[in-house]
Amino acid sequence: MISRIDLRGDALPEGAALRDLLPRAEFDVEAALEKVRPICEDVRHRGTAALIEYAERFDGVTLDRVRVPEKALVEALEGLDPAVREALEESIRRTRTVHRAQRRETRTTQVVPGGTVTEKWVPVGRVGLYAPGGRSVYPSSVIMNAVPAQEAGVESVALASPPQKDFGGLPHPTILAACALLGVEEVYAVGGAQAVAMFAYGTSGPDGCAPANMVTGPGNVWVAAAKRYFTGRIGIDAEAGPTEIAVLADATADPAHVAADLISQAEHDPLAAAVLVTDSPELADAVERELAPQIAATKHVADRIVPALSGRQSAIVLVDGIDEGLRVVDAYGAEHLEIQTADAAAVAGRVRNAGAIFVGPWAPVSLGDYCAGSNHVLPTGGCACHSSGLSVQSFLRGVHIVDYSREALADVAHHVVTLAEAEDLPAHGAAVKVRFGGAEQDRRGGGAEQDRRGGAGQGARDTGAGAGAGQDGRGGGAGQDGRDTGTGAVVGAGTGAGQDGRRGGAGQGARDTGAGAGAGQDGRGAGAGQDGRDTGTGADIGAVIGAGQDARGTGTGQNTRGTGTGDGTGTGTGQDARRGGGDPDKPSDWKVPPSK
Repeated sequence: MISRIDLRGDALPEGAALRDLLPRAEFDVEAALEKVRPICEDVRHRGTAALIEYAERFDGVTLDRVRVPEKALVEALEGLDPAVREALEESIRRTRTVHRAQRRETRTTQVVPGGTVTEKWVPVGRVGLYAPGGRSVYPSSVIMNAVPAQEAGVESVALASPPQKDFGGLPHPTILAACALLGVEEVYAVGGAQAVAMFAYGTSGPDGCAPANMVTGPGNVWVAAAKRYFTGRIGIDAEAGPTEIAVLADATADPAHVAADLISQAEHDPLAAAVLVTDSPELADAVERELAPQIAATKHVADRIVPALSGRQSAIVLVDGIDEGLRVVDAYGAEHLEIQTADAAAVAGRVRNAGAIFVGPWAPVSLGDYCAGSNHVLPTGGCACHSSGLSVQSFLRGVHIVDYSREALADVAHHVVTLAEAEDLPAHGAAVKVRFGGAEQDRRGGGAEQDRRGGAGQGARDTGAGAGAGQDGRGGGAGQDGRDTGTGAVVGAGTGAGQDGRRGGAGQGARDTGAGAGAGQDGRGAGAGQDGRDTGTGADIGAVIGAGQDARGTGTGQNTRGTGTGDGTGTGTGQDARRGGGDPDKPSDWKVPPSK
């Protein structure tokens, strides 16, 4: 009935190669996505009318409204079997106990004196819960979804479950009773992808459903596809696939327990997966012998259990030892993992990938489904390698609050500027510099007028001591292009017009020459500036050395174009700072100026 995979003898492969050897159900969400897309968009455009139409098409019921009257919730609770009510109440109590302990507290960390980062936890505003109602009825899923949302502090909780023909188009009464016990009063008789669409888009009218921020809860492939479709518009818990159990067992395990646990998950769905990983061939044989009589004594045999156990998603996997077994179950990443070995707790502690781990012979998966206190909404399909089960954390968002004083920012500002320049994001650095009155982008220098023009002369942007009005207004004198000539090109000691007439001095095309002028790589200046723009003994200046990349002006700022005041010996430090300051002693690296 159940196949075997023998991984003994040879070394186990790594990573994806090992995963590919393991059984897994076929669950094509992408194919289903194309079928649910028009349903979701129909709900978007037609709202409740579309929901009523789909209830008739898919569920075989004719509805006048999709919102369940509160009276129906009360009546369902009143008619609930007392034993079932008691069991639900105990399940709620235990689940609240565990999830209440998961609440997060606001925490403030002092990074430096005057600088703190606070992380506060904010619940999402509204959640839509989904409770399946197809082959089985799952009031336990109502509990597992509602309790963590409530404990997280979610203000608005609504639930959808498919309408049932046998109950007059309402969801199953046990579902409604569970809602009543939990205080969930907003309930809709809507199933499948259309329920997810209702929560994502919202509907209008007397029975309208407000849009939700998040949708959680298990469902079939159509529900999973709808969640994928709306990812980005709403938050989701996971794209839940068919349920699965893996049991890691050795010769100490009871084969009757193992067989019963495999069957318990197989009865969910014909695609349910049941996997036993063991280093004991004797246990494997004994478990197979146990399956037949136990299956014969239960329900859902032909339509669920037999197809599930005989399908490609189920198998007995033989390994050389528990160490190898741990590698296999980690690669598999089961929704539910039972450890039935000697020293089970120690073995469980070594597991990395599982939705939930059940330790020893007295913690079967069934306990976790109902009354352990843990949550049974868990990642499937190997997603336990990167995802977690539903919890209070699922409904919370961590928000960082950054609070720094002037002094705390000043202490780290130069690092911020350095990193901003390393990433070629100069405005990031300028946003810090401007707070300290230093050189910012295109800032005004000493003696600057309206357009950051230094010295005297109409439009003279980069003038020295004797500035005139050039065609471009950048420098004094009478260069061919009239831009940066004068007593010294921008500031240098020698005069004269470069080929382009932008900077005086000696050297063809020397635009940015200083006292010892020559031709830069780009012909714009002499000296050692990258691209020939950082010239002479200083970029665009005489006495002060400039080292800025593309430093067209003075000083050390990247792309610094401006000169100092007066004789042009001051430095400019701003990123693209076209006007320099007047402090010749300022170091080349930008620093926060002293507060005034």
